[in-house]
Amino acid sequence: MPVSSLPIRPGLEGETPYGAPELDVPARLNVNENPYAPSPAVIADIADAVARAASSLNRYPDRDFPALREALADYLAVESGVRLDPRQIWAANGSNEVMLHLLQAFGGPGRSCLSFTPTYSMYPEYARDTLTEYVTIPRRDDFSIDVEAAAAAIAERRPAVLIATSPNNPTGTALPLADARALLEAARGNGPTAADGSPTDCVVVIDEAYAEFRRPGVPSALELLEANPHLAVSRTMSKAFGAAGLRLGYLAASRELVDMLRVVRLPYHLSAITQAAALAALAHRDELMGQVASLRAERDALVAWLREQGLTAHESDANFVLFGPFADRRAIWQDLLDDGVLIRVVGPEGFLRASVGTPEEMAAFRAALTKARAASAAGRDTQEPA
Repeated sequence: MPVSSLPIRPGLEGETPYGAPELDVPARLNVNENPYAPSPAVIADIADAVARAASSLNRYPDRDFPALREALADYLAVESGVRLDPRQIWAANGSNEVMLHLLQAFGGPGRSCLSFTPTYSMYPEYARDTLTEYVTIPRRDDFSIDVEAAAAAIAERRPAVLIATSPNNPTGTALPLADARALLEAARGNGPTAADGSPTDCVVVIDEAYAEFRRPGVPSALELLEANPHLAVSRTMSKAFGAAGLRLGYLAASRELVDMLRVVRLPYHLSAITQAAALAALAHRDELMGQVASLRAERDALVAWLREQGLTAHESDANFVLFGPFADRRAIWQDLLDDGVLIRVVGPEGFLRASVGTPEEMAAFRAALTKARAASAAGRDTQEPA
């Protein structure tokens, strides 16, 4: 066959698809999933809802899914105590697509997106895919955001979009409301100049994919929406709801902001099947959210145990823990994998991240890590006399 010479878009040369390892092992603790499968009652209701939706698959789904937006608004009112108009809610196929909509609407050539490293590795890809420049500034040593440095960067760069993750992935660090307010104030009037020469506000996106796992007393940025029409708070049903396979992400924002996302979304982007399944899952919110308390307790126990082993384990408001350091984190990762425990090599050099699993999975993790560290220490002792 002849050698193909495809007209690859500049900037995509040599790029590879995103993806954490997908391996069939007893304990998969690498992608921050909820380890508990839906109950038989949830499965039955989803199956019934999907069957009813399937009876009209010859018709396009509702473009603006008002019933789902209303159900999501009801859920947020219970979860965070913030009552929103359903028209302030937007949803898409995972929070990945929600983020893409945001950068399609507000980013683009000649515009930039500002974020804070270390953070979620997909953000630069969203920017790349929308031809938006991606700019970062480092977090402090404790992974908090230096709001003064951020304000200076916003004033200098005038980004169209700023992404601040809370809790942050991979560190688990929550963003205090005072810091969120400071970022929002710095963003006001410091977006890119409009075509008519007038100032704009930088859109501040606070990604709360893991918000349900935050510790008691840690507020949600949803509380800041009313006073900040340039704020968007992103959520997902993948984590706390145990519905990663559903692919349903959503955000809350001002109606003006949401209406711009409606402009850039593809027609009928959210299938009738997805809408039906999401509505059925939301009807079981109390049952599904009941799992969150046990996962929080398991997370806190994991942090305590890692520290007892002499490791650094960072406080987490998510369903994962960043820990280390290791001289050779890749070797530790491989040792755990050999014992059937898959975690993630991510974050600052020397550190690893483990999702919180079932008690049985966490017992397997602790045993495998203890064994791996013992093997590593034995190897060092053997080499030292030489």
